[in-house]
Amino acid sequence: MPPDTHSIPVLNTFRSAALAGEFLVTAEVAPPKGGDPTQMIKMAATLKGRVHAVNITDGSRAVLRMSSLVASAILLQNGIEPVCQMACRDRNRIGLQADLMGAHALGIRNILALTGDPVKAGDHPEAKAVFDLEAVRLLQLIRKMNQGVDCNDKSLTDGTLDLFAGAAVDPQSKSWSGLQSRFERKIEAGAQFFQSQLITDFERLEKFMDAIAAGYKKPILAGIFLLKSAKNAQFINKAVPGVNIPQHIIDRLAKAKDPLEEGMQIAAEQVQIARQLCQGVHMMAVKREDLIAPILDLAGVEKIS
Repeated sequence: MPPDTHSIPVLNTFRSAALAGEFLVTAEVAPPKGGDPTQMIKMAATLKGRVHAVNITDGSRAVLRMSSLVASAILLQNGIEPVCQMACRDRNRIGLQADLMGAHALGIRNILALTGDPVKAGDHPEAKAVFDLEAVRLLQLIRKMNQGVDCNDKSLTDGTLDLFAGAAVDPQSKSWSGLQSRFERKIEAGAQFFQSQLITDFERLEKFMDAIAAGYKKPILAGIFLLKSAKNAQFINKAVPGVNIPQHIIDRLAKAKDPLEEGMQIAAEQVQIARQLCQGVHMMAVKREDLIAPILDLAGVEKIS
């Protein structure tokens, strides 16, 4: 007997809210390192009613974790809408197309198309990188599959896909011309929304929104990161390329009686700033996803109906 496709849960809250121009909130959750998804489900469950979708990383920083596709499907089974990241580093075009078809069949609709972090940055530096495609060409591939053909323009005989594809953007990029070119290429390739890297320079974000993004009317979600302490901030400055957490924030964390509480307040202030500049925020609180809802409360962001 064929499977009952009508029983597959499909959630489209994120896409509907994006197209309606609502203020979007997503949050990042890492898949487990191992076969037990209990902790991932527990953390994601704290975000129900507070975010439009939970973003599941795909080998972020080239560090081994459970498949983002499988982890996304598990969340969907638990009534949590995922944004499934898909990185080109680990798959050729055959594997990418296979996973995109599988994602659609499982009810996953939101895909974040990424090139992927370099293998040398991760915990398996001896692994062989693929990079058959990169983010722009992956977006083009998703658009083709949404039109009912594969990358060779051959018909998908068993059904067209319906994926809402997004991409990453770094408004703090040192190369302004490179930022604009890459952003516009992703728009042309079919990106429907953009998730930014961790934002620390909101003047730069405002300039990006006014000078580059404004003409395209695509949702930009500013990356907001929970800093747990001054030491945590200093580590991120050292370990994460392109990130420069200002010294005044590090000093503020260092002087605080409760650094974690101060970090939550800083994140809430940043959410409020971002709300004036762009259509959404992407919340990151590594191993403390349970604090995202309280941060949103501090920022005055209402629950999602």
